[in-house]
Amino acid sequence: MTAVPCYRCKTWHFLKCVKAIVLWFVSGLDQNHGGEYAAYRTVIETFIAALRSCDITPYVVLDGGSAHFKAQTAVERATDRIHRKHQASQSGEQSSILPKLAQVVFIQTLARLQVPVAQCIAEADQEIAALASEWCCPVLSNDSDFFVFDLPAGFLPISHFLWREVRQSGSQSSISCWSYCTSSFCSFFGLRRQLLPTFAALAGNDYVKLRRIDWTRFIQAGTGTEACSRLEGLLCWLKGLQESREPLEVLEEALGLMGDLSGDKQELLQNLRLGMEEYQLGRSTSDLQQEHETAPRLTGSHLQVDRGLNCEYPPSANQTSRPLRQVMYGLLLGKDKFSPVEFDRAGLSLISVPVEPTFTRTSQRLRLDSLPQVALSDRLNVLLEALGVTQESLRLLPPELQLPAAVSCYWLQTAQPPPDLQRALLLGMSNMLRSRTGNCSWNPDQDVSHVFSQWQACLKDAIRLNQLLDLPLPEPDVSRLYQGTLVHQLVHRMRSGGKLKTVLRSDRPSEELYRSLLSVVQRIRVQRIRSRTRRTRQKAATRWQQNPQELSADLQRLFLQDEETESEARAAVAAQEELQLQEELLQVQTRYRTKERSNRSKNPELARKEECRGRDLL
Repeated sequence: MTAVPCYRCKTWHFLKCVKAIVLWFVSGLDQNHGGEYAAYRTVIETFIAALRSCDITPYVVLDGGSAHFKAQTAVERATDRIHRKHQASQSGEQSSILPKLAQVVFIQTLARLQVPVAQCIAEADQEIAALASEWCCPVLSNDSDFFVFDLPAGFLPISHFLWREVRQSGSQSSISCWSYCTSSFCSFFGLRRQLLPTFAALAGNDYVKLRRIDWTRFIQAGTGTEACSRLEGLLCWLKGLQESREPLEVLEEALGLMGDLSGDKQELLQNLRLGMEEYQLGRSTSDLQQEHETAPRLTGSHLQVDRGLNCEYPPSANQTSRPLRQVMYGLLLGKDKFSPVEFDRAGLSLISVPVEPTFTRTSQRLRLDSLPQVALSDRLNVLLEALGVTQESLRLLPPELQLPAAVSCYWLQTAQPPPDLQRALLLGMSNMLRSRTGNCSWNPDQDVSHVFSQWQACLKDAIRLNQLLDLPLPEPDVSRLYQGTLVHQLVHRMRSGGKLKTVLRSDRPSEELYRSLLSVVQRIRVQRIRSRTRRTRQKAATRWQQNPQELSADLQRLFLQDEETESEARAAVAAQEELQLQEELLQVQTRYRTKERSNRSKNPELARKEECRGRDLL
């Protein structure tokens, strides 16, 4: 590896999304309160600004799904994330846990900054390496796989890319970094370059772990770590092979060191061959070459596993938004007899869950191939039907808040959060919370975290459904909707009776926006409660007609549910009436102040006398 103190280029520059999100971790942002998205947006903006100040044009390539033969590695990593999240929820320590909407904020920020973004269907490594070779430009990432690709302009490890320390020399700007190239590595260890992919496959990657081979026996006893000694031993073994050996022959000889493999040899050899081919640029051009001038259309990211929460192991937050994903599956798969499988959390275990595609009243007559030509009204109906709201109920809100408000209404019905949480959430969405820097010094309430995690899961999948339908509603700026530490602090103070002055900001536009959001959510909630009450009564009446002689236990439960629903409806109606009264009072005060200002402007002498009387009273 060579240190390059002043790296500057005017060529294309690559990032992988999952690696760029390392920006979250290296920036010290809070990880345990659900996301500091405004601060994260600022970090991304600063990073891109640093690149552009050095005439570096970034081109971002996002990962897709993993190959099926990497399934075991994916399961292991997902399980590890579940346990790390659970441990963090108990101790409050930072455990490299990425908030649910971080990737959405990353993509939205890049789009706003007009940074080209490409989405790969599968893993992006080969596409990035092929395009870097075609354009003769470096790759910036923290993925160790790029140490193996033979890249003409080298690989820049992001851990040694000092983008926060842009150097200025006259009119020239530069960033200190390390540049790595495979030729230097092979020369140092005496390894033939064509065997470098073979070395990577045998060293142990996502395809097969050759733990039964003791590579350290090929070197003299040293003081290095076990991992370094194993890799050094493998390099010594490869160096000692005859130069006439082809890569596939080397793989077969390596398997011979494992002894009798019985029927597993061919499967292991095939997996090793696949692993080796991952690092070879066999085709002459990249599939992304045609998108040189403009970024490929972003098709959305794959599902992520929800992590563990507290010692009682509540259900996965992803369950709350599963009905939204079922509507997406219906649009994507049609009415074929095929059920997708999701990976999710049950307790602290990773499980696979078959999920049936579903259809709304409108989506059942739509086809994916003709979806772009469908009328806007129909595409909007699919989205609103999935969320259980009407266009009329959202019309008083700014366009950019209609989708978050609809999601909040959906969340209230599916997650059933305590009422104070909905108010805290809406205060944050309406810009009523004072911005501040720094992390919370106290651990988050785990139940509160779970409820807000459900809301984020709903928003994330609603944004995906909205994208699939070609944006019938404007996509909201997620970085402005939720600031985890502030919302948690607000909930804590509301529940403990503490003062809210230091948390809430008071300005007329934000107050009015908050009241509008609360009014919409309360109104839809009342409508849904009354609709549920009618359905309960109809169901009870039908069963009573079928069996008038006997009031069954099931029917008694229905009447009990009816009473609970009615009580909930009365409480919601009371809250709505109180809100309407506050709105009317605010309108009266506004009219009075407007009239008072008008009178003052018409009679300055009267205004001066009133002011003097005021000073006398003081």
